[in-house]
Amino acid sequence: MLAKRIIPCLDIKDGRVVKGTKFVDLKDAGDPVELAKYYNKEGADELCFLDITASHENRKTILEIVESVAREVFIPFTVGGGISTTDQMKDLLRAGADKITINSSAVKNPALIKEGAKMFGSQCIVLAIDAKRTQSSILNPQSYKWEVYVKGGRENTGLDAILWAKKAVELGAGEILLTSMDVDGTKAGYDIELTKKIVESVNVPVIASGGAGKIEDVIDVFKKTDCSAALLASILHYKDVSIKQIKEELKKEMVAIRV
Repeated sequence: MLAKRIIPCLDIKDGRVVKGTKFVDLKDAGDPVELAKYYNKEGADELCFLDITASHENRKTILEIVESVAREVFIPFTVGGGISTTDQMKDLLRAGADKITINSSAVKNPALIKEGAKMFGSQCIVLAIDAKRTQSSILNPQSYKWEVYVKGGRENTGLDAILWAKKAVELGAGEILLTSMDVDGTKAGYDIELTKKIVESVNVPVIASGGAGKIEDVIDVFKKTDCSAALLASILHYKDVSIKQIKEELKKEMVAIRV
């Protein structure tokens, strides 16, 4: 059994780590370099760095911060935000990133997934999916599907999240970073139903994101779905719990983890 991963997420805006609720009401959560150093020391399995306004503002991810963070950590490090070309991917990988995550640009140009996988390997290409539940039939109000949002959750593409995940993997995505917009930042727990459906639809690792508020939420997502990793932000940034505490409880629950 592969060990489950705990991945702190650093959402960056104007050079600072921020965290909001359902992609709005952003609040400052600290310096990205200092937080990266802290999580590296605390036992994070990986880090995820997302420049959350880069696509909306049509600019590139801040390379200087990426370089600074990469110098301070010794664990795999994923970077995303405003990446629309393989040249940008190359720049970020050279700056120290281990993996690249794309969302808006992949929806606009799915071939980018294939090109990135061909140049750098599928293991380097992470497809980020920001999904929101929508009623799929007025005649059947209990019928739901999830649609893909881009540009930091500002724009609904109308794409079915499950079908998009399948297509992206076929094109070469080696991992899925799945965020439920419905529970993001609410601390109400992960969207188990959505996570389970995506995991069952693809044959690559899926990172569950959005909604973690307590250690039990992390235990739940690992026990009720076959996701490979849990992304956390608020509860770590504001010191509600520590990575060490999460791993201790996971170990008690017989969930395979990296100590």
